[in-house]
Amino acid sequence: MPATPGVPRFDELSRRWLELAERRLAYFSELYRSGRWRRYYTPERFAESVVDVMKAAAIWRELAGKTPTTDENDIRPAA
Repeated sequence: MPATPGVPRFDELSRRWLELAERRLAYFSELYRSGRWRRYYTPERFAESVVDVMKAAAIWRELAGKTPTTDENDIRPAA
C-alpha cells in the first residue's frame, strides 16, 4: 500500500521513536556509570526507571524491526 502524501509512514515513526528510546537508554547508562543517579533517585526508583527504559527500547526495537544491540546489557540496576 503506497504512503499517503504528507502522512509519515509507520516504519519511519517507529525508527524515530527507537532512536529516542536508545538515547534515553544511553542517558540512563551514563547516569549509572557516573554515579549521578544517586542525586536524583533512590536505588529502588532508579532500578524501576531502568527497567522501564529497557522495556521501552525493546518494544520500539521490535516495532522498528531491529535486532538488539550489545549495549543493551551494559546497565545493571543498583541493588
